[in-house]
Amino acid sequence: MEQTIAWRNGHWKVPFFTIWIGQAFSLLGSSLVGFALVWWLTAETGSATILALGTLFQMLPQVVLGPLAGALVDRSNRRWIMIAADSAIALTTLGLVLVFASGAVQIWHVMLLMAIRSAGSAFHWPAMQASTSLMVPEKHLARVAGLNQTLQGAMSIISPPLGALLVMALPMQGVLAIDVATALLAVLPLLFIALPQPERQVRSAAEAATGEKPSMWRDMLEGFRYVRAWPGLLAVILMAVVLNLIFTPVSSLTPLLVTEHFGGGAAELGWIESAFGLGMLGGGLLLSVWGGFKRKIVTSLVALLLLGVGVMLVGFAPAHLLWVAIAGMFINGFTNPIVNGPLMAIVQAHVAPDMQGRVFSLLGSACIAAAPIGLLVIGPLADAIGVRIPFVIAGIVAILMGLSAFLMPAILNIETNRQRLTLETKVVDAPVAEATPPAAGAKSTIG
Repeated sequence: MEQTIAWRNGHWKVPFFTIWIGQAFSLLGSSLVGFALVWWLTAETGSATILALGTLFQMLPQVVLGPLAGALVDRSNRRWIMIAADSAIALTTLGLVLVFASGAVQIWHVMLLMAIRSAGSAFHWPAMQASTSLMVPEKHLARVAGLNQTLQGAMSIISPPLGALLVMALPMQGVLAIDVATALLAVLPLLFIALPQPERQVRSAAEAATGEKPSMWRDMLEGFRYVRAWPGLLAVILMAVVLNLIFTPVSSLTPLLVTEHFGGGAAELGWIESAFGLGMLGGGLLLSVWGGFKRKIVTSLVALLLLGVGVMLVGFAPAHLLWVAIAGMFINGFTNPIVNGPLMAIVQAHVAPDMQGRVFSLLGSACIAAAPIGLLVIGPLADAIGVRIPFVIAGIVAILMGLSAFLMPAILNIETNRQRLTLETKVVDAPVAEATPPAAGAKSTIG
């Protein structure tokens, strides 16, 4: 039934933050279980190959299922997709609780759980992001993105020590049970709070003639065409892929940088990682209060330039000045949410609501796929040129990318150059993005 959404009149905060708090608890539980499972694999096997396989099982399902998940999110009820994804993860984790309690656990049990959790995330993440744009007024999207980044920063600080404490205090089934309980906290609000559903736009002559939904395959292809036909959006996604291709592998070199260059140990590594986490927490809080410049893309690009400076500081820091690297890591953490948050808000505000599941899943899949490719390259490269140079290269790339983006109208004007598509995804007069989110005055079907 079509009806005016209550939060159009300012009543969006209670339902949204009720859901958001449940999701925050679920994220904490997932972080704790992620730490515990990696520790268990390390203690049981001591094998780098097993740990690498675990990482692969955590990444591959999201890469493979991403396009399918996005299409399903855009053609189905997003609330029930989130409930199904969270419930499947919780039930699988509960199964592993019973296996651990029986003493019959095997390596493949843990790998299977990692894969299922990853598959659940492939559906849950785009559903939540796409729903946010319909629940939160556009003027507050950047602040909500800042809160999300703050939460990520807090998890990066809290989860490792809390996870280690729980692993020492509880058996594995006890730690896993915490994740089941926090998943319930995420599911319960969704059972009682209806999420808005986007009004589906007719984009093909066949759909206009018959009134029938296109096939899942056609919906997937439509997502690719939508991104390809919008140069600014495509450029932003490619930038995100390049950054993940470089920065994720470079961050994996931090332990070697501490030991080989600074001659430090676990304490020094802890200081550097804590500086990043504290910086991310501070940057997320700033964005949640400030919201960024009026043009969100400018906020992201300025922060990207500062991010590049921070990474270069880490690489250039002399061996006797560890504090310079710590300061660089703090800058990296501080600017990270200010780069990412406004970009997420741009997608939520300007991509057609019934396309956001596909766009977010493509963005997530592409970024996740880039990371292991970069990992394959960075190890041999660091062995050949030294562990510091990749940090300098990453910083230079970030600065050049930010400066280049300021010179590219397709990126700089992404918030005003909205995509124009015909029924067959060709350019026409009416912008698809004018299917405005309800926060800006449209109606939506409550799911």
